[in-house]
Amino acid sequence: MAKKEENKDLLENPEVLQEKLVDVESWFERNPKIVIGVVAGLMLVVGGFFGYRYYLTNQDAQAQTEMFQAVRYFEADSLNLALNGDGNNLGFLQIIEDYSQTDAANLANFYAGAIYLKQGKYPLAIFHLEDFNANDMLVQARAYSLMGDAYMEQKDYENAARYYDKAAGHKPNKEFTPIYLMKAALAYEKLNQNQKAISAYQTIIEKYWESSELQNARKFKAKLEGNS
Repeated sequence: MAKKEENKDLLENPEVLQEKLVDVESWFERNPKIVIGVVAGLMLVVGGFFGYRYYLTNQDAQAQTEMFQAVRYFEADSLNLALNGDGNNLGFLQIIEDYSQTDAANLANFYAGAIYLKQGKYPLAIFHLEDFNANDMLVQARAYSLMGDAYMEQKDYENAARYYDKAAGHKPNKEFTPIYLMKAALAYEKLNQNQKAISAYQTIIEKYWESSELQNARKFKAKLEGNS
């Protein structure tokens, strides 16, 4: 109750408010080192934050430039050069190591994972694809699908199905989602989980009837239902 009365006085009585302000001002005058320290600390935190952001921006721009040739090697299917560099230009692995906090390094993980998958080095493919993260509609789903492929090649059908489902569920679209659903269905068939496979096929039939996967989805669904 006393606290409420004090607050009321502060709001309604200018003299009381002035007294409080004088007390605060007096405290500042008596403790200048504390005030200066607090202000300096805040300036360091704010300055450090913006300085780090500026540093990362510059690092990312440099990394993107360095990665240009590696991407060209990847597109030309020169996978070892893309991965390890050519002596003059960095490969994806060096980009990841030298510019680890940048968007370029994040994307380099995707490329490295795709390369290792093509080379049959499935654990390494999974390792790099797990380190990749994006919010876009296509590439993140593609990364999940590639991880599913790597698990599928290792006959780990449970994890394959899990990542194909993640690919299909990531911002669904008519171009690629049916493909991921077909892969998920195949993994479920390998697991003898036919109802889940049928469900994946049915999703294609109902939602993606314009897809080129439609006919196969109908055929494989009918085959499973005939066997059940």
